[in-house]
Amino acid sequence: MESYLLDWANLLLRWIHVITAIAWVGSSFYFVFLDSSLTPPEDPELKRQGVTGELWAVHGGGFYHPVKFAVSPPALPKHLHWFYWESYSTWLSGFSLFTVSYLWSAGTYLIDKSLVDWQPGAAIAVALSFLVVFWMLYDGICQLFGHRRNGDRIVGALVAVLVCAASWLACHWFAGRAAFLLVGAMIATAMSANVFFWIIPGQKKVIAAIKASEPVDPVHGKRGKQRSVHNTYFTLPVLFAMLSNHYSFTYSHPHNWAVLIAMMFAGAAIRQFFVLRHGWKLGRNRHPLPYALVGVAVIAAVVWALRPAPVAMNSVAAGAGGTGAKAVSYAEVQPILAQRCTQCHGAAMQMKNVRLDTPEQVKLHAQAVYQQAVVAKTMPLNNATQITDAERATLGRWFQGGAPVQ
Repeated sequence: MESYLLDWANLLLRWIHVITAIAWVGSSFYFVFLDSSLTPPEDPELKRQGVTGELWAVHGGGFYHPVKFAVSPPALPKHLHWFYWESYSTWLSGFSLFTVSYLWSAGTYLIDKSLVDWQPGAAIAVALSFLVVFWMLYDGICQLFGHRRNGDRIVGALVAVLVCAASWLACHWFAGRAAFLLVGAMIATAMSANVFFWIIPGQKKVIAAIKASEPVDPVHGKRGKQRSVHNTYFTLPVLFAMLSNHYSFTYSHPHNWAVLIAMMFAGAAIRQFFVLRHGWKLGRNRHPLPYALVGVAVIAAVVWALRPAPVAMNSVAAGAGGTGAKAVSYAEVQPILAQRCTQCHGAAMQMKNVRLDTPEQVKLHAQAVYQQAVVAKTMPLNNATQITDAERATLGRWFQGGAPVQ
């Protein structure tokens, strides 16, 4: 019953998390586009009011004319929309999902005893420290170097080194699938913390100054913009880390930390292309195509590096019932299932409501066994029961032979 309820919690939290993430990423991307596309106002009245940029756009059958006041408007409007619940809701739902999916069953999902034989409590504490320590170091880097000349480049380089170090540690301390998610959660925590500790407080100080008829310190806008720009470059790396759990060939690779770093770098490079292309259209910067080409080249290099060896491909083809493949009986498959699968899918425990300890149940879930254990190789999770490639090939031949249970 616990497994069933956890599955529902996972599904509902994932649903909420995706919805709120779409709202947050969508608004973030829109404002980056808006800032990059604004042009100086032509209307003298707008200039008099202090407008520094405007944009005309058409969408959904209507015309829109957003304007930007770099420091403050002449007067505060009655209704002012704040963009922060998109961020907070995304983090809260994401952390809840991480708790349900990984921390609740740390011994199964978080720990890989072939790497570090943690006690569950220790593993959870170290995993949570990634979120806190990364934010503290990242925030310290921003405060120490962000205001200096060429500060953005210094901050970018140091944060890149920090992310690489964290990725290496996570992949050497935790199960690959959990490590990728942990790095994504770590960066996403910094993104939401940027909103909570810097962007929103700065905006509140600006509004308080306007209400008090006091001069507005432009530093709050500069700091908020700096952290907002960081967030937009973090977005694609985080999305890759979050989606990777569906693709075991990434996190199960012996050098999974290098795969993670390379793909996050590619995401950041591609995001740079989209950020700069708006300025290029207005003649503000050179064409950003090289950034996109670099990102695509890195992805292509990773695809090539992870390609299956020819011998392994032939073995899988034979194991999946290729020409000349030997038929496999249930008597040959049953010991494999008993040794590798029934610890989590037997009478005592039925993870995902799947049992593999009777012929009838094996026949019912044969398709899932083939997909997860032979094709995707996501099961057993983290290969905790040490199933071999030969055993996976045997399961493949059995399924392609009709999955007999007699």
